[in-house]
Amino acid sequence: MSKTGIFYGSSGGNTQEIAKQIASKLGVTSENIHDVASVKANDLAPYDVLLFGTSTWGLGDLQDDWEDFIRVLPAADLSDKKVALFGCGDSSTYSDTFCDAMGKIYQAIKGRTTIIGFTDTSGYSFDTSESVIDNQFVGLAIDEDNESNLSEARINNWIEKIKSVI
Repeated sequence: MSKTGIFYGSSGGNTQEIAKQIASKLGVTSENIHDVASVKANDLAPYDVLLFGTSTWGLGDLQDDWEDFIRVLPAADLSDKKVALFGCGDSSTYSDTFCDAMGKIYQAIKGRTTIIGFTDTSGYSFDTSESVIDNQFVGLAIDEDNESNLSEARINNWIEKIKSVI
């Protein structure tokens, strides 16, 4: 398997917890899990596969640490890497901006790398999302606030999908 690094931003802890669950299931060790609050563009270089995780805040905003890190991403060479996205959101209270932050990261990296791990929107309850293209999320969408009972199965299905291409 390729060398995988997980990079997340988490304000409330949900995205960090999801990052740890994903790491455990993929066999990614703790030294390869990074909080974007303390990462520089060259920290992405050692990895063949990057997993970027964020939560969505307010009315579709990036998580605070991602607000800063997304400005650093243009300095990173992503051309030979595969990137998969995962995002946490609230599909009930913020049904019209569910996991929008994941879509913002997608927009920042599309055309610069190979993006993997798109997820069908079937089985999700939400109105709209910037992270949906052609009836697919641009990555794994998780709602720990309202649908935590579905998270493990969603993570497992997503991991099986990305394992086949990493």
